[in-house]
Amino acid sequence: MGQPVAVVEKQSATPGVVRFEANRSLTGMGHERFASKVDAYESTPSAELARRLFDTGRVASVHVYANIITVDLNKGFDSAGLSNVIEGLYTFWTPGKVPPSPEELMAEMPAGGAGGDVAPAAIGAGGAVADSRVPAALLARSQAALAKWKNKQATAE
Repeated sequence: MGQPVAVVEKQSATPGVVRFEANRSLTGMGHERFASKVDAYESTPSAELARRLFDTGRVASVHVYANIITVDLNKGFDSAGLSNVIEGLYTFWTPGKVPPSPEELMAEMPAGGAGGDVAPAAIGAGGAVADSRVPAALLARSQAALAKWKNKQATAE
């Protein structure tokens, strides 16, 4: 599941520097430079990509501008396998990997739902905790519509 990123690898004129062109923009119109894994602390796609590239042990620094990824390699390393890291950036489930069951996901949730005490209005009919960004009025309206639909389904049987 997910979308593989198409990547074209291009050698640069500078030895030890490789440029990758992806089929999608990772930064918009901004430049992002990562000198180490510590610099890639944000939750942006380019920071996640930089972390994954640094995890290979082949990369000294990463620069991302829109769809161009420029990688400065560590001495003595080549770019073998780095394009696979970029291609798999948006791939979440690979063949043979089984997604977690709902029971496993619920077991991973902290006690009390999403971060502590949850108001009863924020709990959906199925017991799921609604996103805190949803206004209470919309939640109440949604719950009323769900109750009405369930009532209609029960009377139709």
